[in-house]
Amino acid sequence: MSSALTVRLSDKIVHEVDIKAKKLRISRSEYIRKSIELMNKGMNQQEKKAKLIHASKKVRAESMVVNSEFAQIEHDPKI
Repeated sequence: MSSALTVRLSDKIVHEVDIKAKKLRISRSEYIRKSIELMNKGMNQQEKKAKLIHASKKVRAESMVVNSEFAQIEHDPKI
């Protein structure tokens, strides 16, 4: 299913879109559709990267706690 969408663009952007679409031999609509898909893909990648960084920092913090506990045990003369 698809929906129609009305978008206001500056004349400069429309001109650029027309030039690029003509160069690629696709319609203006197809060019804009592909541009939006590419932007969405980039945003999804950024979101995944941010989640991975957050999880990595969380794991790193937990690892530092475990490492410090092992360090205390390692240097304990009673063991």
